[in-house]
Amino acid sequence: MPDLATNVLLSVAVFAGAFVSGLAGFAFSAVAGAILLRIFQPLEAVPLMMACSIGVQAANLWALRRNIQWEGSLLLIVGGALGIPIAVHLLQNADTYILRAGFGVVVALYAGYMLFRPALTRSDGVASRHLTALVGFGGGLIGGLTAMPGAIPTIWCDMRGMPKGDQRGLVQPFIAIMQIFALVLLLERHGLSSKVVIDLAISLPALFAGSALGILAFRNIHEVGFRRTILVLLLVSGASLALA
Repeated sequence: MPDLATNVLLSVAVFAGAFVSGLAGFAFSAVAGAILLRIFQPLEAVPLMMACSIGVQAANLWALRRNIQWEGSLLLIVGGALGIPIAVHLLQNADTYILRAGFGVVVALYAGYMLFRPALTRSDGVASRHLTALVGFGGGLIGGLTAMPGAIPTIWCDMRGMPKGDQRGLVQPFIAIMQIFALVLLLERHGLSSKVVIDLAISLPALFAGSALGILAFRNIHEVGFRRTILVLLLVSGASLALA
């Protein structure tokens, strides 16, 4: 493929992924990867998506800094950090296809069901520290196997009926740290080629533009629309895992 066409597709993919991630807080790789994995080899596409996703998360954290729930996020992060090494061990020593596909089916069924039922009653209670850490552990474990670390915490927030600002303020730091952890592990094993660095530089304008527009859309979307967007993304992500 000519370089110009490749660069255009790269920018389109990154812009789309950044917009969705800026709006919903996750799913950059699910959106951008649909294009990037077709034009690059996995060892080029995966670290590129991770680096771009971390850039979007940094923009999200800055834009939502007043909403960040540091105590709850830290508990999620500690739990997730304990779950990731187990996921890495499973990836290296077991066939995890059935587990990934099964998780995808569960996520898709949950999202599909919740799309067609009334919103859950908002919970005013504070979740226990142990339960929050356990949710983070599940997110880290599943995230290490499926590249979807935010799925379980997002579903947990939805089940509690949390408003969009509180949900993003709790889950966003967790997703960012899990992605950084995953990128460090990947770089430790494979390094970072100069081609990835060049592609990252080319994609920066699309990354900034998509992130800014996505965050703007998040600030203007109402609660019901935000919840439906989250559930649709969970449905698509779960279905892609189940059918992979």
